[in-house]
Amino acid sequence: MPRKKYVVRLTAEERSLCEHTLKRLSAASQKARRAHILLLADADGPDAWIDRDIAKACRCRTATVENMRRRCVLEGFERALDGKRPDRPPVPKLLDGKQEAAVIALRLGPPPEGYSEWSLRLLAGRVVELGIVDSISHQTVSRTLKQNGI
Repeated sequence: MPRKKYVVRLTAEERSLCEHTLKRLSAASQKARRAHILLLADADGPDAWIDRDIAKACRCRTATVENMRRRCVLEGFERALDGKRPDRPPVPKLLDGKQEAAVIALRLGPPPEGYSEWSLRLLAGRVVELGIVDSISHQTVSRTLKQNGI
């Protein structure tokens, strides 16, 4: 069997933290699964588990076990246990509260002459026309209305 490139060696403190995490969290939790993988992947642990057996025991892929080993060795135990954080923050909202309120008020008002009801594109055009925002897509209008239950 080929030698592992990334060998996980947990300290006694790290092992107890993993065991505590397993006792505290449900087995379906991602953090509990990562703790279980790290415990089983520990080279100084009581059993010599191979990646295939760890994957079967934790109900994940062998690539997941390999990635956990790599992350633990390269990025540290805490990062491996807590998981990877997103590289980029979530996209900020395009409309603030006042702008959202104006879009909703416009939508709840009567449609323009010649129309029986508001379409999303018509609403987006009117929002720009009124100077509520400089530019907006009909999809943003749709998301705004949907998030507010309209």
